[in-house]
Amino acid sequence: MTAQPEPTESHRLVPARGFEQLQLGERFPLPSRTVIDAHFSAFQALSGDNHPIHYDREYCRRHGHPDLLAHGLQVAATTAAGAGLFAHVVADCLIAFLEQTTRFLAPVYSGDTLSPLLEISLLERQRTTGVVHLAVTVTNQRGERVLEGEQKYLLRLHDAGSR
Repeated sequence: MTAQPEPTESHRLVPARGFEQLQLGERFPLPSRTVIDAHFSAFQALSGDNHPIHYDREYCRRHGHPDLLAHGLQVAATTAAGAGLFAHVVADCLIAFLEQTTRFLAPVYSGDTLSPLLEISLLERQRTTGVVHLAVTVTNQRGERVLEGEQKYLLRLHDAGSR
C-alpha cells in the first residue's frame, strides 16, 4: 500500500484550526443514522456480547422491550468524533483521545434514528498542549436524549514553539 500525500490546506474538508482558535459552545453535529438489525449483528460479532436482549426478539418482549435493545457501547460508538468535522477541524493538532464518560438515559431499539452532537464545554490550556472537553449527547427521532457524557482530546498548541 502506498502512502497518501498529506492534504494541502486547499484540499482539506474544512480549514484546520488549532486549540487557540476553538471556542466554548462550538457545536459539531455528527451524521444521524437509523439503527438496523445489521448493526446489531455487526456489533455483536465485534464485541462478542451475545446476550439475547440484543438479538432475540421474543426474549426482549418477555422482558418488557418492544424490540431488540441496542448494546450501550454500540450507541456510544455513534459519538465517534472522526465521523464528523471535529477531527478535521483540529487536524494535525490532535495528539490523543484521552477519556470518555457516558450515561445511558433511555433505551435504543432497532429502527430508532440517532442524532449525536459534540459541543465544546471546556478548553484547558496547558504549557504546550490543550485539553478540549466535548459535551456529548445523542437524541432519538422523538427528540428524547438517550445518551449524554463527555469526551476529552489532547491537542498540540500552534504557538507552543514561540514560548
